[in-house]
Amino acid sequence: MEKVRTPRHPRLWFEILLIGVSYYLYSQIRNAVPQQQTTALRHADAIWALEHHLGLAVERSINHGVNSVTWLIVGMNYYYATLHFIVTVGVLIWLYVAHPGRYGPARLVVFMTTWLALIGFWAYPLAPPRLMTGGGFVDTVMVHHTWGSLSQGDLAQVSNQYAAMPSMHIGWSLWCGITIVTLAKPLWARILGALYPVATLLVIISTGNHFWMDAVGGALCLAIAYAVAYVIYGRWVYALPKYASGALAMEERAST
Repeated sequence: MEKVRTPRHPRLWFEILLIGVSYYLYSQIRNAVPQQQTTALRHADAIWALEHHLGLAVERSINHGVNSVTWLIVGMNYYYATLHFIVTVGVLIWLYVAHPGRYGPARLVVFMTTWLALIGFWAYPLAPPRLMTGGGFVDTVMVHHTWGSLSQGDLAQVSNQYAAMPSMHIGWSLWCGITIVTLAKPLWARILGALYPVATLLVIISTGNHFWMDAVGGALCLAIAYAVAYVIYGRWVYALPKYASGALAMEERAST
């Protein structure tokens, strides 16, 4: 398939500015989505009922079971609050340094996944399980007094509590996992890359922050983003040359 666009070597200052500004705008837009509590709770009840109908309403059992192991659930609370951003940025930095020709297209996938998620937040406000009325879920951050809860203190006033569908914890962690498994050479790194989205899925359910169907939504956004990138670049993102056009591409050709 003919490429519509050729990757260029990324410029560090531009990438730092782009990621910073984009994350700021994402946060502002996400939190500006009207917090339609009644609608969000009704949607949560509908998803919970559908999962029961499918025989796959496992979230509450997992939430209660993991919550009974204090050290484990506290670790998951901190995992949920921190790794979502740290690992994603870490993988972006690794791509920038080790795979500059693939960095731009892969970064486009992250951005497109995120902007698709914003559409979901607007179109389908959804309360997380921990906020359901009579759902019986444990808000593990509040119970164990770990920091990072978006439902407590000042954060509750500036964060949209009903932007749960799709789950960007899953969208971003799947992107990280696919990127690492596809491009990393050490076996241990590929194993960790494969386990990361699986662990993230367990964390978002155990902490009562998402239904598993939110994870499906996040995966769907990522799949669409990869498909669009394929159309733009004419091939699978990670099958593009390791180095971008220009001097680095000439260096790669000279070494082969």
